[in-house]
Amino acid sequence: MEQRIGFCSVPGGRIAYAETGDGPPLVLPAPWVSHLERDWEFPEYRAFVTALARTHRVVRYDRLGTGLSDRPPLADSVLPGVGTDDVVLGALLDALGLDRVALLGISVGSCAAIRYAATHPDRVTRLALVGGFADGAASAPAALQESIVATIRAHWGAGSRLLADVWIPGADARVRDAFARLQRDSADADTAASVLASVYGVDVRAALPHVQAPTLVLHRRDDRAIPFTLGREVAAGIPGARLRPLDGVVHPPWLEDSAAVLAALTPFLTPAVPSDGAQVGSAPSDGAVVSGARAGGEASGGGDGRLTERERDVLRLVAAGHSDAEIAAALVVSAHTVHRHVANIRRKLDQPTRAAAAAAAIRRGLI
Repeated sequence: MEQRIGFCSVPGGRIAYAETGDGPPLVLPAPWVSHLERDWEFPEYRAFVTALARTHRVVRYDRLGTGLSDRPPLADSVLPGVGTDDVVLGALLDALGLDRVALLGISVGSCAAIRYAATHPDRVTRLALVGGFADGAASAPAALQESIVATIRAHWGAGSRLLADVWIPGADARVRDAFARLQRDSADADTAASVLASVYGVDVRAALPHVQAPTLVLHRRDDRAIPFTLGREVAAGIPGARLRPLDGVVHPPWLEDSAAVLAALTPFLTPAVPSDGAQVGSAPSDGAVVSGARAGGEASGGGDGRLTERERDVLRLVAAGHSDAEIAAALVVSAHTVHRHVANIRRKLDQPTRAAAAAAAIRRGLI
């Protein structure tokens, strides 16, 4: 699966965007820095986006000053800060003619997703947030924030390696070096420092109570870059939001156990559609905590609890359209083991095919 790159005008210049796959639109607000071409060369990232694109038209873009988007010299132009990312997001949706979309906010992309969902409730069908936050100042002590920004500005090579230490602890040398190089390719030192400073200053907490879209918050319990408590605060602030804690320490969701992230995202972003055409939202899966007034409306109506957690993991990936071989690779088991799990699932749910079992499980709120 390949990406299709295009350009559109937004306030301040032209941004580059990429589309992958077909189906309902799923838009990822821009990260702090990115490069559509270089990102696509990162195997783990490409596999993550490709998995999402099996069921959606995935749209990503580089913020102004980074990647393939216009890079005006800072001396001639002040780049928009992270606090105006929702304006750029709206301009992109208008340019692409996307009236209603699902949003997947990852890390700082969660801030634009939250604010846009709050101010344009009629245009956001679903909101998924991974490793997100609402208050940038709370992500690290002020002295540490200032030190990181100063290091990036003074020596981007050292700064990119420092961020790799924080964001992907324990990664092997190949991944660490590739991750640091990707950041340096995405933006120059002054731009990176300016954007990161604006990340630390962003605050969308006031928007949280105004989000109306069904919301899923995923956060790794030991995330070194964005503490789990910040994800919890986001989930607690959005009415009816579901919090799904995940194991892990790495910040980017396409690294470490990406299969667990995809297994949680897929049924939420792809709700069941029964024969009467009414869309049914997926109920909280094991480990999910529901907050706010909409919790009662999303309770499971038919789950019998017979599926094991591993069978649920397999079924979520089946629902995403993965083959036995792909599921085996994601869960680090044999294809024979996956085949056995699928057979057990079909028997327990009394369904003739794997697709029917996945649909039945979503309707019953089992995944």
